[in-house]
Amino acid sequence: MEPRISFVTLGVKDVGNSRKFYEALGFRASGASKAEIAFFDLGGIVLSLFGRDALASDAGVPASKPGFSGISLAHNVNSEAEVDQVLNEAISAGGKLLKPGQKVFWGGYSGYFADPDGHLWEVAYNPFITLDAAGRVTLPEPAP
Repeated sequence: MEPRISFVTLGVKDVGNSRKFYEALGFRASGASKAEIAFFDLGGIVLSLFGRDALASDAGVPASKPGFSGISLAHNVNSEAEVDQVLNEAISAGGKLLKPGQKVFWGGYSGYFADPDGHLWEVAYNPFITLDAAGRVTLPEPAP
């Protein structure tokens, strides 16, 4: 298999409300979006929003109540001040602050918010990893 992630699909309670939340954060829904699913182009990866029960049904698994799923999404920025700014934008759009921006054990600065369905987002400044002009993480080459 070629290593790649094409879509990240979040199971949500109400696609319309979740779409409004992400649009308030600056995400732009694709014209392929419909009432029951929303698509956001993230520069090579698509974030999609789909009904939680419908997603569980499609995968053939029982729908479980929302809670910690062992996954977080991350939005990296270029400074500590940007971490705080993005966290504030998320809260203003209807997100819930889980952890304010702060220095962290690995040498960076980060905080967490949850979207209206409880999906975790980390907002981080990592002084050891750079972002390119398009805001994409630039990792060092693989070790030999």
